[in-house]
This record gives sequence, C-alpha cells and structure tokens, in this order.
Amino acid sequence: MKQKRAYKYRISPTDEQKHRLARTFGCVRFVFNWALRQKTDASYNEHKWIYYKDLSEMLTALKKQDEYAWLNDASSVSLQQRLRHLEKAFITFFEGRAQCPTFKKKRHQQSATYTSNAFVWRNGMITLARMNEPLDIRWSRPLPDGSKPSSVTVSKDSAERSFISILVEEDSEHLPPSVQSVGADLGLKSLVVLSAGEMVGNPKCFAKDEKKLAKAQRRHAKKKKGSNKARKKVARIHARIADRRRDFLQKLSTRLIRENQTICVETLAVKNMVKNEKLAKAISDVGWPEWVSQLEYKANWYGRTLVKMDRWYPSRKRCCACGHLLDALALDVREWTCPACEVHHDRDINAAKNMVAAGLAVSACGEAVRPDAVKTKAGTPRRSRKARP
Repeated sequence: MKQKRAYKYRISPTDEQKHRLARTFGCVRFVFNWALRQKTDASYNEHKWIYYKDLSEMLTALKKQDEYAWLNDASSVSLQQRLRHLEKAFITFFEGRAQCPTFKKKRHQQSATYTSNAFVWRNGMITLARMNEPLDIRWSRPLPDGSKPSSVTVSKDSAERSFISILVEEDSEHLPPSVQSVGADLGLKSLVVLSAGEMVGNPKCFAKDEKKLAKAQRRHAKKKKGSNKARKKVARIHARIADRRRDFLQKLSTRLIRENQTICVETLAVKNMVKNEKLAKAISDVGWPEWVSQLEYKANWYGRTLVKMDRWYPSRKRCCACGHLLDALALDVREWTCPACEVHHDRDINAAKNMVAAGLAVSACGEAVRPDAVKTKAGTPRRSRKARP
C-alpha cells in the first residue's frame, strides 16, 4: 500500500543560502497575509468569496507592478503553494477542525514549500530553485530505498534553526497482528495509566525549565526593542521544551502501537479543561492532543485500531468487575471499593480496564459506550430520552 510520509531533517545553509531563504520567507509571508486580507475584505465588504483561482490571477497582476517587483526574487512555486495552503486552512476551519487563519509574523516560524519542478534531487542531494549549491542536510535517518521526493518544505523556527521536510511516497507494510489490547487513561500525575497496571510518569518538560525560562523572559523584557540575543535565548528554551516533549510522546506512542493491536483512549475536552486556572499550565504541558494525534496516524500506518471513547463514558465510576455504576466520584478519591462486589479499585487502572473492555466491544460490533445509549439509524450513539435527567 502506497502512502505519503514526510521525513524531517536539520540543515545547515550557507550564508548565501540563508540570505536567499530569508527573502523567500519574506515573500511567502507577504503573499499569505495579502491573500488573507483580500479574502476577508471581499467577504465582509462585498459579501463574496474569493477562491484560489482568483487569488492566483490577482497575484500574477500584483507581481507585474513596480512596487511589488521584489516578489519575483522568490520562486513562483512557493508563492502559489502558499495560496493553496491558505485555501486548505479555510477548508479545515469551516469543517470545524482548526481555528480561523491569522496573519503571519516575522518572528514566528517561517516556511516555504517547493514542489518537484522547483528543486533538483540528484545523488541524494537537494538543490532548491534560485540556488547554486545543494543544501547541507544532516541525514539522521535514510530515506526509503528508491524513493523520490515529491515536494520539500524548508522551515526556520524562532530559535533560528533550519529544517527541511521531504515528502516521499513509500510502500507501507503493516505490523504483524497482535493479540494484545490496551486501554489508556490520561492524567497529570501519571501521563498514561495502562489497563495492564503500568503507570507512565509525566515528564513535566515545561516545569523543569520554568524558572530558567522566566529568568530569560525577564531579561528580555528589560532589553530595548529589537534585541535579538535575548529573544533567541527565550526561543531556544521554548524549543528545547517542545523537543523533549515531542520526543517522549513519539517514543511512547510508537511502543504502544508496536505492542498492541487495539488501543483505546479517552476523548478529553482540553479546550474547556484549560479554563481551570490552577490546572491550565499542567494540562498544556502534558500534551494529550498531540499524543492522541500520533496514535491516530501511526495506527493508520501500521494496521492497528485506535478507539476513541466518548468523553461522557463513566469509565472511572463503573466497576470493571461487576459493572456497578456509582452515582458520583470526587476527583480527590484515588481509590474506592465497589459496594456491589466489594472489589477494591485504583481509580485510574479501573478506568483503563473499562475503556479497553468497551473499546473492544465498539471495535467488534459497534456497541454504544455511553450509559443508557441507543443507536440512531446512521449508527451514531445518542442518549435515550429515558436516560436524560
């Protein structure tokens, strides 16, 4: 089965390449902001919608004006790709899967995408359009044998680190089937509690560097506007925190995908949970949505099954031994004894066991996982009228 995958590497551009990339990033950023302004103004003032085709024609006319002749310094492919990215961003926004696109800033992450007609792939080296030398890529892992890049994306983060993401099409081989299944209960003290009883600790990546970050931010606040040295120090700390968190989550998600055929996780309303002032920082640091997203695409790659439980499923209040459902369970109660069968439960392990049991039922025969739930004609679980208070 052919699948497209992106391989990201660190690059070390020369001074000339840095200058060329900086000009490209600036042109791409301007085109994105210009196109976003055109779309919003047309929507609010003229009550019409501008599509990619219209923007492409407007961009061609804009580049012919003497005032914007500097846009020709960048590859036209990168500018057109940025218009496509804006169109896709609005599609995902209208589908409810992302926020509304906003204007790009110079100090934030910069990127430019080149399709196959805007770069040369030869002898394992990539030369971008309008560049004379190939990029110095740190090959941390090899590309699949016989693969040919279809597009590349060059990016630079706030810490002034440069990367290249190479998109290739490769044969995806599913992992051998496994008889094991696991339920994962998400938390703060332990990042994940598995149904087998294993508790994966929370690395607390942000908390470890919080004091160092606060000190760097205080120094940056006292500097004059435009102080790059202080700003880069803050950005490097943020980058180190994000790298550690991403590395930990990637390794954990890969291990669970390799060991289990079915992974059952709960669905959390993180957007609502971060409104709690006391827990907002810890919830943002743990990275639950990123981890579930990694499980989702890796399960698709390797032929595994990921079951997302309904957020209202009472996994913590239901006894995994007899199915008795408590009326209420306070957050500070970490252990409880079932009044029906007198089995003593750890709150999180009990929740993980309930999730794997319900998740297997959902995977096998499409059972509903909400209490007193019925199925609609389309097969979507909904609450019955009798179950409503």
